[in-house]
Amino acid sequence: MFKRLFGALKVKEIRKKLLFTLGFFIVFRILTHIPLPNVDTRAIKELFQSSQLLGLLDIFAGGGMQNFSIATLGIGPYINASIVLQLMTKVLPKLEELSKEGQSGWEKINGYTRYLTVPLAFLQAIGMYALFQRQGVLTKLSLPGILLLALSMTAGTVLVMWLGELISEYGVGNGISLIIFCGIVAQMPISFGQTFATTVSTNF
Repeated sequence: MFKRLFGALKVKEIRKKLLFTLGFFIVFRILTHIPLPNVDTRAIKELFQSSQLLGLLDIFAGGGMQNFSIATLGIGPYINASIVLQLMTKVLPKLEELSKEGQSGWEKINGYTRYLTVPLAFLQAIGMYALFQRQGVLTKLSLPGILLLALSMTAGTVLVMWLGELISEYGVGNGISLIIFCGIVAQMPISFGQTFATTVSTNF
């Protein structure tokens, strides 16, 4: 097994794909640490630590929600758009025809998914602002401020979606799945640390 792995690493094309994937991961992690303005990040982290549901959502966001970064929404809106389009293929005859056309049809559906991701991300950003503002971790903003915040979060989602597509094209594996994997791996040290601290405080 390891011989095959090391043998594969000797292939220049595979090494190139792995380096591309690693580079895209680094860019993604940088995005998750660029905070949005008017945010109490400490209060948000405490809120996420007290809620398992928010912690699960943070995994799909790649760890960007706790920092309330421009990548806060992650690829969540894209996944939602993909689910909506797949369901609509059973309802709309045009989409059903496209789904039966093979690769070319699904490429068109993927294009529709990207377009649908943008308004879904914007609406989700507005909803997230309302939720966090009610929790007291975001300051009350004027309408232009809310729109700027929502547009920034939407732009972050588009960037993450684009990175996922670049990974799929130039890297190794499915980009969207790897971004989710990257988020899970990034949260593992924090989860282990919290579990260890809880165990120590309970037993001692």
